[in-house]
Amino acid sequence: MKHKLLYIPLLSVLFLAACNEEAKPEEVERNEQSAESEEPAEEIVEVDKQHENEEVDEPEDESEVVEQTPLYELNPVTFAIEPIDEANPKVVLLTIDDAPDKRALDMAKTLKRLEAPAIFFVNGHFIATDEKKAILKEIYDMGFIIGNHTNTHPNLKTLSEEEQREEIIAVNDIVEEVTGERPVFFRAPFGVNTDFSKALVHEEGMQLMNWSYGYDFEKEYMTKEKIAHIMVNTELLRNGSNLLMHDRDWTADAMEDIVNGLREKGYEIVDPKLIKGLDAQQTGE
Repeated sequence: MKHKLLYIPLLSVLFLAACNEEAKPEEVERNEQSAESEEPAEEIVEVDKQHENEEVDEPEDESEVVEQTPLYELNPVTFAIEPIDEANPKVVLLTIDDAPDKRALDMAKTLKRLEAPAIFFVNGHFIATDEKKAILKEIYDMGFIIGNHTNTHPNLKTLSEEEQREEIIAVNDIVEEVTGERPVFFRAPFGVNTDFSKALVHEEGMQLMNWSYGYDFEKEYMTKEKIAHIMVNTELLRNGSNLLMHDRDWTADAMEDIVNGLREKGYEIVDPKLIKGLDAQQTGE
């Protein structure tokens, strides 16, 4: 009987030991599986970080390409704005001459608020003082294109070639001094060019520009109401019209009505930065 009692406890001890030995491989296996499952997660995070870094740079390159792509070109005969390929044909270009005389800054602020681009054609005698240079810089910093309208606003046909050169180059130089950029558009006073001025404009890498229509220099339209009405309702308004305006009180007062009136008729105000440059036109690029 004593032998049987001793035998039973001994079997119990051996059974428990066997159970403990069998449990250890399972725990090790679970630990190894856990370790294996964590390693790929770290690799995925590192790969994602690499992709994030790569994706940050791509949009900047794409946006630069879009900004430099011209959508329009200037008709060298009519000076209308013509679409390239599938660009919207129902556009007009806003231009303001004789700036900054009286109200150019007010006009720029109105246009900026309305998100309406334009070219400000400046005369050298209006940017001879530090005050006027500061106004020119402010207009430029708003994002507007600065064009060349000669130094003293003469009829170029009355000047010698050397005098014509001085009238044009002097403005290019002072605009570059103030803004850091030379003008890319030239408009002769009264729309009168000479063979020499055309060649010089070409040499300077500028676009020669006149206009489709303008009225604010005529006495009949020297009020806010009259100039706003005729600029929007003239029979000359059509796709690509190049609108001539001046730095005048009545035009400045009417600017918002002119822009809104054109838009109500379905016209988009074209950004002159999207007009094909002179060099590109000549090379056919």
